[in-house]
Amino acid sequence: MTKTPDKPEQNPDTPPAPEVGGEPAAHAAQQRTQVEIDDTKALALYANFCRVTGTPEELIIDFGLNPQPFGLPTHPISVTQRIITNFYTAKRMLHALQLTIQRHEQAFGVLETDVQKRVRPGVQGQARG
Repeated sequence: MTKTPDKPEQNPDTPPAPEVGGEPAAHAAQQRTQVEIDDTKALALYANFCRVTGTPEELIIDFGLNPQPFGLPTHPISVTQRIITNFYTAKRMLHALQLTIQRHEQAFGVLETDVQKRVRPGVQGQARG
């Protein structure tokens, strides 16, 4: 069983949140409580494909493995995981992901999502040939 910390992780290079009325802004807006999480039944699976669809009430996020990441796939991509959630939870997840990506990029550099911009000249041709 994993417990989340009372306070969010603070990057030592990031200044603390501004204070409002003697309390940090994050604590003034909302008191943090400790939540126990039981992750003993969680499955850890890898995905390099994601599709987002939904309805006016719910967001559906499908994850799968694309065995052919370059070009158009010649076989259907098998969706192996699906998360169905409401838009409030999705927005909280978006915020958490944005903060996590921002910290990662500050430490390791900008993540280029366009595969063609990441491919080094000559390397892609050598892998195929």
